[in-house]
Amino acid sequence: MTQIAVFETVAAMRAKVAAWHAAGEKVALVPTMGALHQGHIALVKEAQRHARRVITTIFVNPTQFAPHEDFKKYPRTFDQDCAMLAEAQADAVFFPQVEEMYPPGFATRILLLGPAAVGLDDRFRPTHFEGVATVCCKLFTQSQADCAVFGEKDYQQLKVVTRMAADLDLGIEIIPLATFREPDGLAMSSRNRYLSAEHRALAPLLHKVMQALAARLRNRDDLFKAVTEAQGEIISAGFELDYLEARHADTLAAITSLADGPIRLLVAARIGGTRLIDNIAV
Repeated sequence: MTQIAVFETVAAMRAKVAAWHAAGEKVALVPTMGALHQGHIALVKEAQRHARRVITTIFVNPTQFAPHEDFKKYPRTFDQDCAMLAEAQADAVFFPQVEEMYPPGFATRILLLGPAAVGLDDRFRPTHFEGVATVCCKLFTQSQADCAVFGEKDYQQLKVVTRMAADLDLGIEIIPLATFREPDGLAMSSRNRYLSAEHRALAPLLHKVMQALAARLRNRDDLFKAVTEAQGEIISAGFELDYLEARHADTLAAITSLADGPIRLLVAARIGGTRLIDNIAV
């Protein structure tokens, strides 16, 4: 199998990107934390539609994990990831150590408002998006890529990163890609491997409940009643529900009626020790 180039330093990555740009080639970035699955490979394939060269980043970013979260046990499968990326014909992997990204004395964070402060995941993970935005800003400027591809599964993250890149004039286009799903509808996620067999069988219920809720809203059912009943269905099935909400699809602002603009349904719930998120358009 073809070996994939691995950059461990910003300098090595920038030198290669400069050569690609000098040859007139566009460069796309696919930021990941590794533990790759077919959803990530779909991001790579989408990136290849927009650019001649694709760099996938693999970096488990400590600044987006709260102290009680799973940073140390987050799955790390670097050799397997590289084999998948080589098969997908990605051009390179950026695989920095923590010291390369956050050298001694690192003291800068990005302050976020807008879609990062709307009472969804930010309510439960108050420092998460600050960490995401900081590392993405670094990856964008380090790589000097022309575009970056993000999945819609982390919908709030997608909106945060898109807003941040535009607000800071980073000169990179953010390209969204629809959520990649298992045959039973469960959104693909590196954390799905934590699910027991029993919980894996139950997990697709989140998507089914949201599909039914979206259908009710398209039929002009009462917004509050429909959402409340869907929340109850998820809790009754044994999930610990963080939120299931209908929000404005662009701003993520709370809505009070079906006339408030394009609607996105977003959910976060725990089953066993695993937190699952998903979203769909109405």
